[in-house]
Amino acid sequence: MLDLNELQQLVDFADLGTLSKVAEKGHISTPSITRSMKNVEEHFGVPLFTRSKNRIELNDTGREAVSAARRLLAEAEQAVRQVQAFDQRRRTLVVRSCAPAPLWELLPKLSAACPGMTIASSIGQNEEVLAAWRQGGCDMAVLPFRPEPEDGTAVQEFMHEKLFVCVPPGHELARRESLSFAEINGFNFLLRTELGFWDTLCRQKMPSSRFLVQTDEFAFDALVESSSLPCFTTDYFKNARERYPGRVFLPLRDPEADVTFYVLQRAQKK
Repeated sequence: MLDLNELQQLVDFADLGTLSKVAEKGHISTPSITRSMKNVEEHFGVPLFTRSKNRIELNDTGREAVSAARRLLAEAEQAVRQVQAFDQRRRTLVVRSCAPAPLWELLPKLSAACPGMTIASSIGQNEEVLAAWRQGGCDMAVLPFRPEPEDGTAVQEFMHEKLFVCVPPGHELARRESLSFAEINGFNFLLRTELGFWDTLCRQKMPSSRFLVQTDEFAFDALVESSSLPCFTTDYFKNARERYPGRVFLPLRDPEADVTFYVLQRAQKK
């Protein structure tokens, strides 16, 4: 049977040109490389080299053998990667969520319950999360609605989250007791990234508004402190009033702003 190490040495010989250079690269002796080339030749069952005194060269068949060896080595490497990826996937729980807060609640619980597993998570839009779930791209999914039941799927109500508008005390909206999307449509807002479906919901409900988007948490907090622009927060952030002192927090009355999240889970991996 062909030996992958010897095939690699054959390829190295084609690339480097001499047995001594192959030996140097592999940190082995030149006689060992010579034996390897003889073994390769015997396994192919045809002459691969033209030999003369103190010199060995590939013949046309040998060059074809090198091409075949390159393919075999590439296929072997691909096989190793596939098996490793399969094993890693078996030891990884993939979680897709439509919003960040459910992940912040769920991930510590998963880590404690599954200490030998790697937890991989990401945030996406509702349709992206649902598609990943249906296509087998995740083991758990978090959605802001209860999906139709499927065989082998457990659906559990997980948590609630309500959206608030956060404004400076001098802002014209600060005098209200509550707000609706229709009433804030047209106002410019500060907005964080990676909010999942919340981002899409606000943009859909407020087509006349413009959003100043911040990716960095510290930069966002600094803007909230110094800017007169309103922003959003939710009742999940129990310390929001401490974090943004002096701001007024106004609940949104729209039913879409009061969300129940559901967790979809497949059978446990073994």
